Amino acid sequence: MSFCYDAEFAAVIAPLLDALMANPAPPGDWKTLRENGTAGLTQLAAAAPEVPGVARTDVQVRGYQGATIAARLYRRAGAEQPGSAVVYLHGGGMVLGSIDLYDKASAGYAAESGVPLLAVGYRLAPEFPHPAPAEDCFAALGWLHEHASGLGIDGARIAVMGDSAGGGLAAATAILARDRGVPLARQILVYPMLDDRNVVPDPALLPFVTWTYDSNLTGWGALLGELRGSGDVPAVAAPARLTDFSGLAPAYIEVGELDIFRAEDVEYARCLAAAGVSAELHVHPGLPHGFDAVGAQTSAGIRSRADRIRVLRSL
Repeated sequence: MSFCYDAEFAAVIAPLLDALMANPAPPGDWKTLRENGTAGLTQLAAAAPEVPGVARTDVQVRGYQGATIAARLYRRAGAEQPGSAVVYLHGGGMVLGSIDLYDKASAGYAAESGVPLLAVGYRLAPEFPHPAPAEDCFAALGWLHEHASGLGIDGARIAVMGDSAGGGLAAATAILARDRGVPLARQILVYPMLDDRNVVPDPALLPFVTWTYDSNLTGWGALLGELRGSGDVPAVAAPARLTDFSGLAPAYIEVGELDIFRAEDVEYARCLAAAGVSAELHVHPGLPHGFDAVGAQTSAGIRSRADRIRVLRSL
């Protein structure tokens, strides 16, 4: 039997499909991809409910090559701090997204889990290609460790979390943490973008994709330039290139069955497990990339949200 959308999700996305598919960015056109993506995220953010009871503190992180990186710390107001924390990395295909566009999403995770969350305004490609985005994210992890005691955080209970491109950067941060001896309790990877070679369309998925193969080519090309697809791409740039998975932080990975990242995400979980690293994997039937952004109130959206909050609370 061929693929199809989850029935609840299909009903939600049907009136949005024409707008989603209108005026797609041509391959390599990162400016149009950024404009379209920013417009979509702005609409989603405006439609999302406010998140009360969360204190926000803007901070600055010293990023790659000494650059000043904006970050925002979210804490549930008035609640006893649990001692754990998470560094959160937003999505956007490596070329778009910001702390402000993901403000309600970040606040929601902090409010529901009770776990303090540091959202990172890592710099975007192509203006800042690899290694700037990954190094900025790792610098934020270092900042949280440096300030842990003053914030009531146990350095052994810090995780990194991200969705889409942010999920790929979270995986990259976990690799850097292992290689540089920085403690990391967990990597929480929500439909992560891991493999720069994933640009050849799968005909079975094409009718359902929301993040397209052309967009993937554009995002990876912006990050890596002429290196994309070559044998010289390092694992910190594209974690699917990793060959030694030993010693990485335990992972939570989820992806939709109709996401172009499904195969690379499942393979990443397999490689982690084969190396003796705990890896919890969820493949959600009938769902594409970013399914939770428009289908938060569907059964699948509620279920995936509960899993993420459970993992955060487990820290």
